Amino acid sequence: MPVARTYSRAQIGIDSPLITVEVDLAPGLPQIVIVGLPETAVKESKDRVKAAITNSDFDMPSRKIIVNLAPADLPKQSGRYDVAIALAILAASDQLPIEVLKTVELLGELALDGSLRSVKGVLPATIKNIDSERKLIIPYENSDEASLSNNKGVLTASHLSDIVGHLKGVICLMPARRINRVSLKKTKLLLSDIRGQYLAKRALIIAAAGSHNIIFMGPPGAGKTMLASRLASLLPEMNTEESLQVASIQSISKYSFDITSWGQRPFRTPHHTASGVALVGGSSPPKPGEISLAHMGVLFLDELPEFSRNVLEVLREPLESGKIVISRASHQITYPAQFQLVSAMNPCPCGYFGDDNNRCSCTPDRINRYRSKISGPLLDRIDLHVNVPALPKGVLSDPAYSGNEGEHTNACELIQKSQLKMRDRGGKLNSQLSSKETEMFCKLTKEDQSLLDNAMFKLGLSARGYYKILKLARTIADLADEEQIATPHLSEAIGYRKFDRFLGQN
Repeated sequence: MPVARTYSRAQIGIDSPLITVEVDLAPGLPQIVIVGLPETAVKESKDRVKAAITNSDFDMPSRKIIVNLAPADLPKQSGRYDVAIALAILAASDQLPIEVLKTVELLGELALDGSLRSVKGVLPATIKNIDSERKLIIPYENSDEASLSNNKGVLTASHLSDIVGHLKGVICLMPARRINRVSLKKTKLLLSDIRGQYLAKRALIIAAAGSHNIIFMGPPGAGKTMLASRLASLLPEMNTEESLQVASIQSISKYSFDITSWGQRPFRTPHHTASGVALVGGSSPPKPGEISLAHMGVLFLDELPEFSRNVLEVLREPLESGKIVISRASHQITYPAQFQLVSAMNPCPCGYFGDDNNRCSCTPDRINRYRSKISGPLLDRIDLHVNVPALPKGVLSDPAYSGNEGEHTNACELIQKSQLKMRDRGGKLNSQLSSKETEMFCKLTKEDQSLLDNAMFKLGLSARGYYKILKLARTIADLADEEQIATPHLSEAIGYRKFDRFLGQN
């Protein structure tokens, strides 16, 4: 009998390469042998496929069935190949024309009764299938996810017999249903919800405009978490390409795909007990971590000194490169990690250092140990260091301090306008400028250059800190709609590096 071939898609990070499933019926005892670097879930598919074929009123060949998943050096995982294997067996045993299998790609896990179950990573597969001449058949439960790619060649099925009927021309499978993306947006958190803290809100707007990393330090209840939670709602909407990247990462993660999150900036808030693997990704095969799940959005680390120092240090490289390379013995996967870091901390272990009521009971040595949990290299990668003091008496009860929705709307418009200016000038946001681009777009007068040089000496700034101040000053000037960086812009940028003098100097 001839070799039957079907096609499927693997999951390698957010990529989905083509897999050829070959089936040959050979003389020997009835059994299914799967080759081609299958992992445990793939090896177990032989029992699911056998039961699904029998329970769908098809004949299971009483011969030795050899299943090859090519290319052989690419690791195969999960039950996503079940449908492709089952149809190849049916074609090899003359229950289905071999020629029709050339026109489709198949994804789906089989239940024992032949029904299709959803699988992860359908969105990357539909994106890769767009340029193919073959139709992609997926489980009906993955219909919403697949529709995001605007791939018109996606069909959905609920049962193995439905796919066989479609390939024989008896029935027609339904295409993936279309959804209204606009209706999926949720209510945003407003900047006007925060009373007082005008300097902190100003810093938050600067951070949102230039995609700068920011840290808030202040006593409990001052509003640090509220400030951080508003950052994502200040950012402009993602374009289609960015939204697809974010949705693809969510599609392959351990979390269930949420169609209502389409187009929204991610906001991830891992607990301080999270491990390094949880933050950057790992396991085998490597899964995306919090920094990749926060791609194109915000990663909020509350109570920053409570994180393990070793865990925080893994953030250094992705903060600079915007990606994370996870290497294992048999895998090396690169995940995007272009996130904006927002962190918050107390000034001391009890949280009340510098309080007007002298409530702090921490010794200087204890305060230094607490603050030294944040290393100098990590702090050097944070652009804005913002003090968030306790609210004065009467701020919460005085109606004069209550904001209005216009404050948030005006801030969003200002941020969007400044970002358009940045992209027109350099093709990217200010925080992403290289050193040469920074020197080109952030020129200073002799007086301002002298001011910056003196600040570098007094604050003990590194070369990275020098360029970060220039980028920050450029963002402040863009918000003011100024073509050149002036002394007030540079002075304000220098003022946001105040924690360099007492944090992380170890």
